[in-house]
Amino acid sequence: METPETETTATKRQIWNAGRTVGAKRALKPKQIWEIRFYLNERRRLRDRALFDLAIDSKLRGCDLVRMKIGDIVSGGQIRTRAIVMQQKTGRPVL
Repeated sequence: METPETETTATKRQIWNAGRTVGAKRALKPKQIWEIRFYLNERRRLRDRALFDLAIDSKLRGCDLVRMKIGDIVSGGQIRTRAIVMQQKTGRPVL
């Protein structure tokens, strides 16, 4: 039995997700996607727009997106129509 003098630190900790909704987030609606694209275009954030479009179109995780190299997307000066990326988390290829 614990007394105030012998309380463990585990009983004093606050739960980090108390009162928060947990689980998967809702997908973006088409209107929200176009608003983000418009925002990035207006501010001339070409890199961010390319990453955003690639994320939406490929459904890759963020860690897999930022690991991609130009050679994964461009071959001989031409943009590839299809690229194979190995997922970091699962090790499975994504086409």
